[in-house]
Amino acid sequence: MSKEKKYLTTASGAPVGDNQNSITAGYRGPTLIQDVHLLEKLAHFNRERVPERVVHAKGAGAHGYFEVTNDVSKYTKADFLSEIGKRTPLFIRFSTVAGELGSADTVRDPRGFAVKFYTDEGNYDLVGNNTPVFFIRDAIKFPDFIHTQKRNPKTHRKDVNAVWDFWSLSPESLHQVTILHSDRGIPATLRHMNGYGSHTFKWTNTDGESVWVKYHFKTDQGIKNLDVDLAAKLAGENPDYHLEDLYNSIEDGAYPTWTLYVQIMPEEDANTYRFDPFDVTKVWSQKDYPLIEVGRMVLDRNPENYFAEVEQAAFSPGHFVPGIEASPDKMLQGRLFAYSDAHRYRVGANHELLPINRPKSQANTYQRDGSMRFDDNGGGSVNYEPNSFDGPKETPENKTNPFEVSGFADSVSYDHDDHYTQPGYLYRLMSEDERKRLVQNVVDHMKDVEKEEIKLRQIEHFYKADPEYGTRVAEGLGLSVPETAE
Repeated sequence: MSKEKKYLTTASGAPVGDNQNSITAGYRGPTLIQDVHLLEKLAHFNRERVPERVVHAKGAGAHGYFEVTNDVSKYTKADFLSEIGKRTPLFIRFSTVAGELGSADTVRDPRGFAVKFYTDEGNYDLVGNNTPVFFIRDAIKFPDFIHTQKRNPKTHRKDVNAVWDFWSLSPESLHQVTILHSDRGIPATLRHMNGYGSHTFKWTNTDGESVWVKYHFKTDQGIKNLDVDLAAKLAGENPDYHLEDLYNSIEDGAYPTWTLYVQIMPEEDANTYRFDPFDVTKVWSQKDYPLIEVGRMVLDRNPENYFAEVEQAAFSPGHFVPGIEASPDKMLQGRLFAYSDAHRYRVGANHELLPINRPKSQANTYQRDGSMRFDDNGGGSVNYEPNSFDGPKETPENKTNPFEVSGFADSVSYDHDDHYTQPGYLYRLMSEDERKRLVQNVVDHMKDVEKEEIKLRQIEHFYKADPEYGTRVAEGLGLSVPETAE
């Protein structure tokens, strides 16, 4: 007797028509709030772990400042970037992605790179990673992806089968998979790695002119990575190696620094560039859009209390200031909701009132009550708007700058599906020694995958990026490249 085929539903039992693409206004978006399946997935996902962060659970943090070194006022009206020499206090949190709160620092994993700028116009959060791309490009796939990185629900162990099954069925992940298994997959220290905003954002100047922008924090200490055997040794002997190194370097006065650069794309170029500029699995060529220096980040003070500062720090890509706005990047659009929602659950509805999160400019809202409200809760002032009692009013000059959207509201993918050109180019940029280590890292990670079809499917992706890449991985696994790849 054949088993009845199960179909995917929402929690209320309604069948799901598309679990791969969020509903957007046309191909470019933005994502529509009517996509209740997306909202349900993200909201439920944010509540799956108590009390640590569901991702980026283990982290290290430090205080510092950002100093502008180049005039970028023609691109953005953001006040903290308005003049050379201007300094803005900041707090940064570095983290691993997949491990729990007590996990080892020196595992192969992307590193979170989240910066909170305490500007005169409110907090601006740039919540990125130490890689310029990501594994997926639509937020609707994020809970599924992270489930593959966490523990198997039956064995409660990390599951290499789930990892490679998902990646092999999601070819857009190939670029990030290649970076992750390269030398940069295990940074030597948090000081010796770059940071990236990863997403595309929008800058708007005082004249209302907009450009698209990508952020690059280049480490001034130089890039250094760990040998896999040394990383494994440190994971066992000193699982807090990266936390210790960052703390000690600041205590000893060897303050780590990064230089911030941006790539600027004219607004109209988004319609003609050879890659979709809002696809977070892609980079922009620096030959097409060269790096422009913005300023320097310095970390010069350790937290006084880890829990109060590092653990309770709440970052959100939705924390913007005038002159910096969102783009139609579908992954970013989902994160605008998901991050603050996670903090409301994990830390509380009033997490923005905590000292580490509180803006240095006064916050004037009509938000009242909620668990752990510890200020005067607005006193007796008016708590609604519009009102006739001189309550805070909107400032029309700070409205976001519009961008054009078109198309039908539908669950659609990006209209560019070249997932192989950029990973192939990255592979060919590597030296022969780097390629050998990359292939060996991939083989070591894939060798225990149980289903041969998963291995072959992934080998085909590697081959399409570069025939040598795929062939060497196949040989390392004792397999042949599938004929469909050739």
